[in-house]
Amino acid sequence: MLKPRDPVIAGRLTSVFGVKGWVRVFSHTQPAENLLHYRPLWVRTADGWDTLKIDQHRVSPKGLLIHMEGIDDRDEAQLRCKQDIYIEKADMPKLPAGEFYWHQLQGLTVITRDGDQLGVVADLMETGANDVLVVTGEGVAGSIDERERLIPYTDQVVLKVDMDTSKIEVDWDPDF
Repeated sequence: MLKPRDPVIAGRLTSVFGVKGWVRVFSHTQPAENLLHYRPLWVRTADGWDTLKIDQHRVSPKGLLIHMEGIDDRDEAQLRCKQDIYIEKADMPKLPAGEFYWHQLQGLTVITRDGDQLGVVADLMETGANDVLVVTGEGVAGSIDERERLIPYTDQVVLKVDMDTSKIEVDWDPDF
């Protein structure tokens, strides 16, 4: 069985649209339809990995819609919903210096400029204004506490991202 090399989540099949097998897609790419430029797209099933074959797509005001090859009714499409869409990391474009993909930041240790370890980046969130680091100290050796913190990923707050040491230095009050 084929499977992706070094898979990265690039989107998610979220909900059905209509009765003819169309599905809404939440894409992590910018713009959303860039997801369709990657081939192959992968989904993880109970049996392992499967390629996602898209035969039609539309961009609607509420996001990206796809129709999968061989799936022509709502019930069949519903079975695919709530699945992440993966691409191979090697297929992702190189970013300019100082820019990072979310998956590169996940797992990095977050420290304040005073050296306090706040935890590790567990996740990121997209807001209207900026991205936000979800940092947790739970179960992290050396962390000052086990709290979860939401830290804005802005130039004013994130002072340095050091991939060599796997650390992000932030200007952030640990009491927040």
